Amino acid sequence: MIEKKAEGIVAKPPDTEKKSTIKKYRNQIWILVTIFLNFIYLYWRIRYTLPFGYGVISLTIGIALIIVEVMGAIESLVHYYNMNKIENPPLPEVPLEMFPDVDVYIATYTEPLDLLYKTINACNHLEYPDKSKIHIYLCDDGRRPEARELAESMGITYLDRPDNKGAKAGNLNHAMSKSSSPLILTLDADMIPRRILLMRMVPYFVDAWIKNQSREEKDQIKMGFIQSPQTFYNPDLFQYFLYSENRIPNEQDYFYKDIQVARNRSNSVIYGGSNTLISREALESIGGFYEDAITEDFATGMLLQKADYRCYAINEELASGLSPTDFPNLIQQRIRWARGCIQTGRKMHILLTKGLSIAQKANYWASVWYWYAPIKRLIYIMSPIMFATFGFMVIKTDLKQILIFWLPMYISSTISLRMMSQEIRTTKWTNIYETAMFPFMLFPVLKEFFGISLKKFKVTNKSGVDTDRTGNLLYGLPFMLFILLSVIGVFNIIYMILASGSMGPIVILFWLIVNLFNLVMAMFFVMGRRYHRTSERVVLSEPAVIYTKYQGQFTCQTMDMSEGGLALFLEEAIFIDDEHEVKIAVTTDTYHAEVQAKVAHIDELTDGWKYAFRITDFNESKDEYMQILYDRVHTLPKSLHASHSTFDDLRLNIVRRTQPVVYFNRKSPRIMMDEYLQLSTGGTIHVINFNFQYFVTDSEQLDEYFTCELPNGVTLTCEFIKQLRNGSSLCRVTNIEEIYQDATQMKLLTEWANQSKVQLQKEEVVDDTNNLVNDVLGGYDEK
Repeated sequence: MIEKKAEGIVAKPPDTEKKSTIKKYRNQIWILVTIFLNFIYLYWRIRYTLPFGYGVISLTIGIALIIVEVMGAIESLVHYYNMNKIENPPLPEVPLEMFPDVDVYIATYTEPLDLLYKTINACNHLEYPDKSKIHIYLCDDGRRPEARELAESMGITYLDRPDNKGAKAGNLNHAMSKSSSPLILTLDADMIPRRILLMRMVPYFVDAWIKNQSREEKDQIKMGFIQSPQTFYNPDLFQYFLYSENRIPNEQDYFYKDIQVARNRSNSVIYGGSNTLISREALESIGGFYEDAITEDFATGMLLQKADYRCYAINEELASGLSPTDFPNLIQQRIRWARGCIQTGRKMHILLTKGLSIAQKANYWASVWYWYAPIKRLIYIMSPIMFATFGFMVIKTDLKQILIFWLPMYISSTISLRMMSQEIRTTKWTNIYETAMFPFMLFPVLKEFFGISLKKFKVTNKSGVDTDRTGNLLYGLPFMLFILLSVIGVFNIIYMILASGSMGPIVILFWLIVNLFNLVMAMFFVMGRRYHRTSERVVLSEPAVIYTKYQGQFTCQTMDMSEGGLALFLEEAIFIDDEHEVKIAVTTDTYHAEVQAKVAHIDELTDGWKYAFRITDFNESKDEYMQILYDRVHTLPKSLHASHSTFDDLRLNIVRRTQPVVYFNRKSPRIMMDEYLQLSTGGTIHVINFNFQYFVTDSEQLDEYFTCELPNGVTLTCEFIKQLRNGSSLCRVTNIEEIYQDATQMKLLTEWANQSKVQLQKEEVVDDTNNLVNDVLGGYDEK
């Protein structure tokens, strides 16, 4: 059973193509060129461009700018070193009988029960050679009776404690004292694991144990942890607020799928706190999870590596969670990460501590330095403004030197980032991310730098989206100020160029325009965007069957699913009364769910029809349904769309923010046709579109009530409803309920409707009046 579901269960994940020798050396040469150009640029900047003789303010700004450039170059050098030789450990093949017991810790504090349910449900579906060896614990620092009840109803162990000492780390240490398995899987409350997670992570530990049996103690492999990416089933705020959920990857993908895997080389992988399998022996050797920091995961991982434990990051997506759904919670989360990493770096004395190699120290230094991005971004934004708007010299140079020393370095670095990030990240998007966050993180980072540490923190709110919330323009005030100063600077530089006839200041103009773009995008970001769904829609194609009360069953495919409904693809239109429930069965290789649902919306597609249903009852198959929905790699973008330019980013946001949102609510398929039907009183009526309950005709002088007959013998009794604006008439089929309950009659009516549509397509008949038909046919709803 296990082998059938897991397809070999210890087989390696799908193979990825190895870099060709030519590509490998091309990348290495390009990195060397980039490093060389950066070195030449920095030497020139330090040696020749400092604004000596222009006053204290100019010199201060000039030195500050050089410092952040030098530090940024060192950070890049560390990254280039890691990316030059990526070590992605292959999944070992090991005997199933050697798989040990595993403790699964789900850490929770205030997260809602429906979110906990999904995580617990997924943990209960984890595959393993012997599932009795999986021990699941809900570690609740909120001490909630309803959480205990949920855990017990789902067959897992509930743990709480009398206080919250040590916060999350203390919670996990308490769980360690109540359990004993040699391996521990840590999960955040919102992280839903795929069923294959343990089968993709446990073999690394078993393989090390097998190899250690024939090795001396000094040569043994000390496995610490395996970290898999933290991915998300909902768009992050950058994707959603910037109307780019189909254009750009999640902002965290670059860290978890590139930077983390690259750090395998130096054994400096950062423990992310979730989606991580850890050795109990390793944890016990360092005294458990580190409690004296607000980022306990960052500190714990560093301590494990100081103790010479081997830690790996893999890039296979094995769990997905809920990204913050509002801006205040995103700010709160990033402030906690920033202050926690800076605090940990100070307490651990990264550069002076023993037990870490030079490469490890460099990587952890880079991790801490990254969180000083708000200071770096402020300097990068203010430097050209200080020259162009306030007249202070920042860089003493001319256009010729800029083109010789700066331009090659800039182009090379931009290409290197995109090349090494596997199209996940570009300089442009890094600048947008940092610009959007820096005003809100600047003072917390400065406080932490001066040792004013954050003692307590709030857990990121994961209670779901607020459909009434759009954004807060107060967050836009800092960006408005910088935009105003930048615009003044742009006009001043243009005037300077025109007045002097020299193109020297054009580089400052370029700098200002780049910053202005970043500030405008940041302004769009903080303006927000209203959520129209309470749960995320996942695109997936799985076999499904619709079971109706009167018409039998229809086979189809899913198009997308959410916790509240699903959309199905049918090749031909069918009529389903929106007042009647249908049963829908969805089947995958692993799961089967049957739900009750009602039609919510119908759309015509190029090659068929999309039927959206609202779920009314899960029929005791909610567990399986949720697994169908979440036990998968989600379909949000994995890489940047190369075709989208800076202009596209601006145009998309302007257009989408100014166009009205219109909601269509057709619950019957509107079929365009060109059919003449025989009237019972003689003559014919011309039908130009039909949706089973209503039809539109351009025939004139209709009776209030009339009867017409289809070519296959089905009789329609009809009622004139009203005249439409284009001169056509809307009529209602009054006996549709009677036909609907007669399977034979309904089949004939459905066949006629679909054949009529096909015939119209074949003849390529075009009637412009069809485009003017009022959307009352099937319903129209504008909110």
